[in-house]
Amino acid sequence: MQRHSSKMTKAEVAEQVAVELISSPMNNDIYICGFNMSSLAPKWKFSISVAGIFILYICFGALQEAIFSANDLRSYSPFLTLYQFGIYSILSLFELRAQGYLLFNSWTHLYAVVAVLTLGSIAFSNASVGFLNYPTQVIFKCCKMIPVLLGGVIIQGKRYSIYEVTAVLLMTLGLICFTLVDVSIQPKFTLFGVFLVSLALCCDGALGNCQEVIMKKYVRSNTEILFYSYSVGFCLLATVLTISGNLLPSFYFFNDHALQTYGYGFIFSLSGYFGVQFVLCLVHSHGALTAVTVTTFRKAVSITLSFIMFEKPFSQGIHS
Repeated sequence: MQRHSSKMTKAEVAEQVAVELISSPMNNDIYICGFNMSSLAPKWKFSISVAGIFILYICFGALQEAIFSANDLRSYSPFLTLYQFGIYSILSLFELRAQGYLLFNSWTHLYAVVAVLTLGSIAFSNASVGFLNYPTQVIFKCCKMIPVLLGGVIIQGKRYSIYEVTAVLLMTLGLICFTLVDVSIQPKFTLFGVFLVSLALCCDGALGNCQEVIMKKYVRSNTEILFYSYSVGFCLLATVLTISGNLLPSFYFFNDHALQTYGYGFIFSLSGYFGVQFVLCLVHSHGALTAVTVTTFRKAVSITLSFIMFEKPFSQGIHS
């Protein structure tokens, strides 16, 4: 009788989970700017996502460099990340409410790890800009495909072909050699900056794979992932800044430079938010490694455009 009761309990739990998945208005749907892309063919999802990633993240990179170059934000970069997380949380909440989604479901605990990884990736990446110039940071960020590939093996148990591994290594090596030219023109290299961007890479390696697991195994939407990841990350970062005593000094600094921080930061966050939406769409439809390969190639395009559009390296040219 006890065994039978135990089985019934497990069955009831499984049934409740199934009902929640089926009844969710956003079950496995992919929403970007309020448009449902789930019904599109894979090739169209790929094409639209790639176009969105290129357009938005080129703006994102330029604004990031502009914000850090216009002001000495080394000591206040975590507050920029907090501001960015706040905007991401508000935008994703509006999207969820508009789509009739009910918050605080039973899957909330799954986003704790994703929130920490997201926080680490963005915070360390933002902080590294204060210690590395744009091309130098790109060199290290170009290596993102390697930790993502390793994360796919460790977290998801994937097995990549020799062609995929070779392509990742060759693309990484080629991008590093390409960006070395720009670094020789305007070097800015500190070991602490390398340490920060390396931590960001470690977070990136696990983040994409965890997001893929949540979307495919637990059938959750990209907007839900955005909301829980960034809202939890916002609370964590706000707590850290409060305990460390950096919250109020950062707030006063941003108020004194409102246009260069809040103004640029708002546009910076908007481009980043919708860029993340397209990245998650690509993760959902084609996997984490494909998504990171596209975002890495986008970095090469950013460097190429900097040579075409500006006489100086990108990190100086955006202010011309």
